[in-house]
Amino acid sequence: MSPTELHPAAETIPAPRRPAENAGADLPAVPAGDVDELRSRVHGPVYAAGDEGLAAEVFAWNVAVRHTPAVAVGATCAADVSAAVSWAVAHGLPVAVQATGHGPVRNAAGSVLVSTRRMQGVTVDPVRRTARVEAGVRWEKLLAAAAEHGLTGLCGSSSDVGVVGYTLGGGMGSLGRRYGFAADAVVSFDIVTADGALRTVCSETEPELFWAVRGGKGNFGIVTSLEMQLVPVRSIVGGGLFFAAEDAADVLHAFRAWAPTLPEEVGTSIAVLRLPPMEELPEPLRGRTVVHLRYSYCGDDPAEGERLVEPMRAAGRIVLGFVGPLLTTEMDAVHMDPKDPMPGWEKGMLLAELTEETVEAFLAAAGPQVELPLIMAELRMMGGALARRPEVPNAVAGRDAAWSVLVLGPGVPELADVLPHVAGGVLGALRPWAAPGCMVNFLGAVSGPAEVAAAYPPAVAERLLALKQAVDPQGVFSFGYALDPRA
Repeated sequence: MSPTELHPAAETIPAPRRPAENAGADLPAVPAGDVDELRSRVHGPVYAAGDEGLAAEVFAWNVAVRHTPAVAVGATCAADVSAAVSWAVAHGLPVAVQATGHGPVRNAAGSVLVSTRRMQGVTVDPVRRTARVEAGVRWEKLLAAAAEHGLTGLCGSSSDVGVVGYTLGGGMGSLGRRYGFAADAVVSFDIVTADGALRTVCSETEPELFWAVRGGKGNFGIVTSLEMQLVPVRSIVGGGLFFAAEDAADVLHAFRAWAPTLPEEVGTSIAVLRLPPMEELPEPLRGRTVVHLRYSYCGDDPAEGERLVEPMRAAGRIVLGFVGPLLTTEMDAVHMDPKDPMPGWEKGMLLAELTEETVEAFLAAAGPQVELPLIMAELRMMGGALARRPEVPNAVAGRDAAWSVLVLGPGVPELADVLPHVAGGVLGALRPWAAPGCMVNFLGAVSGPAEVAAAYPPAVAERLLALKQAVDPQGVFSFGYALDPRA
């Protein structure tokens, strides 16, 4: 059966962009002497196309994306980033940036790719409850440093991802309904813009750029470090429950009725998971389809956190699971995202409501009874502090939505033409309940800059495009979720 027969209402979603077999054949020719000149200006390694070590330097966690830049710079400090950007502009080359490689959406072919993974500085100020982190830091390192002072940051579903990229895209995590988006917590940041200048930006120094970068992802430059507020949370009640596939309808309808009754201290989502037969997985999950409830409570009464989840324990047959006390350094147990590199393809959308009919449509399109090449189809509750504008406004998209949807599939060449149709069928089935826009971090494969702009409310997109024209008129930063005033 074809994908369109499975999902006759499938939306048109762009296919994953696969690098051509001769992706390096048309790379811009950069004289060796010019590359040597760049090497003399930076502290970290510099690789040109064809150099041994280039592939390892630009390796992405999402192995579905294979970068073939003209030049890669392993930055060790902000000065390296500034030198790389200035050199790229002088040679007419676009600039891309990567820390962990969780978020690339296409090959940064022909670019100067700045790898920030060596920039590992973390400083916690327990008096001000702030942390300053450099561009290559993963959440795991920041959470450990903050926990020593009874504090934590607004991490997402995995502590394996980079702090900076996640935060600039908004950053919606387990503590979000109580404390807001990670971008809301940013106090200041250092950024290298297209002119090669290193700027320290906050609400007082450059308010427009401060507004735009928090939510505008990588459109305006390379953030080399940022300072963010931490929150006074030492531990949570959290974890996950895996339900048998045959109880999916009962569990999802119970979730729909239960979740909106929860206080803001609770973050929760539910997902249909189609798990591979990998030995690394527990036997009850290996090669099976299950419904995964994710739950976290960050309130002051752990007993209340345990009590609130009880109604869902009776919703279906639990094949595996744990909900109980977790340190903030153990919060990965809520979502249990994989840590080993893997090929991934994803797409998201927002919902204004989750009704009985919405759940039925979700089950019909993505329930266990449907044969789909998807790893996950998730419904995540928003609201609470995620819906409130922060004291210092920013460009984060999605505040007016009640739910987020994300579908994830294996980004392998054999499924490159199938996944967009399948995802389009699932998301298309939910379109009657859609909210405008999309979470930028969940945009997944995009057709181009116009789709990125459509993720934001029209007035926000117009303001972002105007600043893009002012700060980066030549489109130096054109990879990832790039905006283009000419689109």
